[in-house]
Amino acid sequence: MGKRIRAQRKGSSPRYRVASHRFPGSSRMPRVKDVVGEVTELVHSPVHTAPLARVKLPDGSTNLVVATEGLAIGSSIAIGDNVALRPGNITEISNIPEGTAINNMELRPGDGGKVARTAGNSALIEAHLDSGKVRVRLPSGVSKDMPATCRATIGVLAGHGRSEMPLRTAGAAYYKAKARGKLYPHVSGVAMNPVDHPHGGGNHQAVHGPNSVARGAPPGSKVGHIAPSRTGRGRGKKI
Repeated sequence: MGKRIRAQRKGSSPRYRVASHRFPGSSRMPRVKDVVGEVTELVHSPVHTAPLARVKLPDGSTNLVVATEGLAIGSSIAIGDNVALRPGNITEISNIPEGTAINNMELRPGDGGKVARTAGNSALIEAHLDSGKVRVRLPSGVSKDMPATCRATIGVLAGHGRSEMPLRTAGAAYYKAKARGKLYPHVSGVAMNPVDHPHGGGNHQAVHGPNSVARGAPPGSKVGHIAPSRTGRGRGKKI
């Protein structure tokens, strides 16, 4: 009997379990309004590419938010409608003028921030529309009309250039993957022996035989194209 393939091992092995005790917590914009918080700590989180900022609110509670470039310990973060256009302040996108860079924007009002959350990333306010929406250019370059009541943080997210540093050793790549519960190194199935993977073996590294499997196939054989509607090259429609 061959070894368990990756799809089986991921279900039970602690190797793919993320060490959650290393994470300071989730980062979401606080659901408060017309308050000014203070940055008490800049936090490194292995699971985030950008640094986090711990914000202390007037009621004594603390909240983690992704840190905007320019923030430092002791900086003030204003949350509400009438805030200054200063990096780190949080307000609805209807209050932000056109041409302003923003980060950590909500997709739906109140979700705490979903867009432009990776290091050095930002979106751009393009236009305020009459339909009660705001046109925002996303980091991908696509423009999208968002509800005007969605909140965002003013400025560009910190941590730019972090991914540009080369991984000089295989160990660095291993620990980078381990921090996120990823597999490293990742070996393709066709490079394995027949006993180790359904795609293994043969004189050439190719999937010989059908590589489509049913939706209800067991984990030991559920590799390749899972329940595909079609396979092969797409053929143009004949006129």
